Amino acid sequence: MTMKKTGNILLCGVGGQGIILAGEITSSALIKAGLDVKKSEVHGMAQRGGSVVAHLRYGEKVYSPLIEPGSADIAVSFELLEALRYLPYYKKSTKVIVNTQKILPAPVSTGADTYPTDVLEQLKSMGLEVFPVDAFDIAKSVGETRAVNMVLVGALSLFLDLDEKIFFEVIDERVPEKVRKVNREAFLKGKEIIQALRPAKKGGKVQS
Repeated sequence: MTMKKTGNILLCGVGGQGIILAGEITSSALIKAGLDVKKSEVHGMAQRGGSVVAHLRYGEKVYSPLIEPGSADIAVSFELLEALRYLPYYKKSTKVIVNTQKILPAPVSTGADTYPTDVLEQLKSMGLEVFPVDAFDIAKSVGETRAVNMVLVGALSLFLDLDEKIFFEVIDERVPEKVRKVNREAFLKGKEIIQALRPAKKGGKVQS
């Protein structure tokens, strides 16, 4: 795989959702495909349920791991509200994959604030192409609620010109043997969701 243009992927969510592993699997798959990849993460609050974000940039040659505001090609939000937190990084053509799972932040849990009920509507009103995915429910259906991250990696894979075999190779390398099968199933379910949301693209790669 060769690519002159640099691609920018933003992964965001809260601590404990497997965002770092999702970024590592995606970046490893891109590297296996022959691309230069740079990755940066902020996860100091990961153990306390705080916001976590990973920047992933790939192309023929990449010099910086950080995505500049207004330049994300794809955003994958592991939690509904987090999709709004990183709006400054989006542009009109950003494809936003949103896990519809809600994890209440501390101010909401204590009653000091309220959780917005129109997150998806806000995103769509900005002209963004939004792909809602109930990743938690899908992960639960395959028997492993911790596979939310793999559902979302599968969803993301439809926007990358990579053979799924590459992702499976990386999953086998990075995931313990006892949960490889369920993680593969989660990956495929996430991929199927995006195919269903974009029926015209079934059977082919969706270009970012």
